[in-house]
Amino acid sequence: VYAMNYSGKVLDDTFSGEFLKAALLLVPEEKPFRGPKVFQNQDYLYQCSACGTLDWFQGYEEIHYRQNKVYECYFHGGAVK
Repeated sequence: VYAMNYSGKVLDDTFSGEFLKAALLLVPEEKPFRGPKVFQNQDYLYQCSACGTLDWFQGYEEIHYRQNKVYECYFHGGAVK
């Protein structure tokens, strides 16, 4: 069992919550924190970087629409003991 805190911000009206949901459904098994390293669909690009393990991790994700950053999020967490 692990806990995670995150703080994200929409930076532009072209942000798509549906695109973010699609990216988060592709969470990698080896790093189940947020989404994959890279996911692209048409004009939207999702990027996520994370380091650590389920014991202790941190990361950052962002979404670009036509090369304009429209969303960013910082996250961190770890095992609950």
